[in-house]
Amino acid sequence: MQTESTITCPECGHRKTETMPTDACQWFYECEACKTLLRPRPGDCCVFCSYGNVRCPPLQSGESCCSR
Repeated sequence: MQTESTITCPECGHRKTETMPTDACQWFYECEACKTLLRPRPGDCCVFCSYGNVRCPPLQSGESCCSR
């Protein structure tokens, strides 16, 4: 299981690798470059599933996630 994901801001393109929580979804993420507050896209459970290059740990392990 991968616990790091690189989030790409859809507003400015800034990228940053973050450690994902393994036991919860992360619903908000503030881009450190442009300060845009990212929220999951419709149908996604967290910001890592929407904007990261790796899906969240619960989905990687085949478990259901918070909003699914």
